Amino acid sequence: MTTRPRILIAECMQEISSFNPLAGDFDNFHIERGQDMLAQDGINSSLGGALAVFRETGMDPVLTISARSGSAGILMAQAWQRLAGEVLASIAAQAGSGIDGVYFSLHGAMAAEGELDPEGYLLAETRKLIGPNVPIVISLDLHGILTDRMLKQINGVTIYHTYPHVDFASTGQRAARVLHRLVTEKIRPTIARVVIPALVRGDELITKSGCYGELIREARRLELEGVAMSAGIMIGNPFTDVPELCCQVVVATAGDAAVAEQEALRLAREFWPLRHRMQGKLISLDRAIAQASSISGPVIFTDAADATSSGATGDSNLILRGLRDAGYRKKVLAQIVDPMAAAAAHRAGVGARIDVSLGGAIDAKRFAPMHVSARVRLLSDGQARLETMKLGLEAGPTAVLEFDNFTVVVFSRTLTLLDRAMYYANGLDPTDFDLTVVKSPHTEHHMYDAWVDNNFNVDVPGATSANLKTLGHTICARPMYPLDADAGFEPRAVIYRS
Repeated sequence: MTTRPRILIAECMQEISSFNPLAGDFDNFHIERGQDMLAQDGINSSLGGALAVFRETGMDPVLTISARSGSAGILMAQAWQRLAGEVLASIAAQAGSGIDGVYFSLHGAMAAEGELDPEGYLLAETRKLIGPNVPIVISLDLHGILTDRMLKQINGVTIYHTYPHVDFASTGQRAARVLHRLVTEKIRPTIARVVIPALVRGDELITKSGCYGELIREARRLELEGVAMSAGIMIGNPFTDVPELCCQVVVATAGDAAVAEQEALRLAREFWPLRHRMQGKLISLDRAIAQASSISGPVIFTDAADATSSGATGDSNLILRGLRDAGYRKKVLAQIVDPMAAAAAHRAGVGARIDVSLGGAIDAKRFAPMHVSARVRLLSDGQARLETMKLGLEAGPTAVLEFDNFTVVVFSRTLTLLDRAMYYANGLDPTDFDLTVVKSPHTEHHMYDAWVDNNFNVDVPGATSANLKTLGHTICARPMYPLDADAGFEPRAVIYRS
């Protein structure tokens, strides 16, 4: 009787902005243990995709822990110690039970007080628990930061190939297939890494239409043609200010170091001249308002500086204030995090009129409160599900407030706002409004861009501003483009062998 390979599965995912003044806490994480992790089976998540392949290939999943958090500020030291302790205790409980391989689902852009490479720490400790010969394969967001310490622990890696991200499950599937090969064929892979001293943002990163997507398709071709076991181009999260923040090319082969190095260097050389194009193209708020007023159809104001999916606070009112002060009269739909305003609405009840302040509830240095007299249109528990991933959203007590020509959804908690889920969950359809504020640098095309007349990427301050020079990086390696206009690049591949 053939024994089914036993695959230990763990997950720890969070993306942070070092420029968010509100430190993250353990309570930000949604924890699933053991069989509860099967809640992701069949949904568009990396873990869900991997589970399908393990089932298809006759591998036996050993479920340990999944810890997922929305984006936030840097994780507090005590919270990190508890999180790391619980993740590693769950892994340790299974590590001695005949494990043939490990799949670790990670994001790659975490950071904690006292530990600026949390994923590297978790992988190093996992390696100690399972021993030197058990293969570890990880999956990462292309906005992750793959470090030297991480690479020294792993045998394989798969990276998202789409932005806006839609390939969560397929990335997990690719990771599971790589791990299956490592376990069943006893391959000793080679990974080549080329670090590129650049930070990037902007429309050219949209993989369906931008120049970054052209390079990603080359990486994907290497996988599909069997040249590489996996290949990807990571652009990091420019707001996670850590020592190894960068862009980088990663190519893994079934032991052929020369091919891995050659292809990684080729893609890095092609990437570098495009760094100028891969910067945010911003418009001033005043100009955006003036142009929006003259457009007959609906428009979007993208508030990428307050992108909660990238680690911002969600409490910026700068666009709302600018629209009101400029006398913009068309119908506006927006979202904001303000627990005190939400609580006041819940105390007053639907239909009541309340005087409240909106904005600046968390990032008070950037955003001053804006006083409004509003009618409470609707109250909810703040529950919803992301449109693509189908993972749950929890905003806490939520209220829809109306004042003048503005309709604002007010949340009690910072949460991921990268689609329309929270508008829909609170009875609002963006197509009913002339101007919708979107707190995400990019969304899937059909969500907004397919039907609006224009999408204005507005230049306002925030913890995730695409105006990268304004943020104040102090930890990442320098020189780094565009923080340093004269940053140079001499491509060099570092080879990691299992």
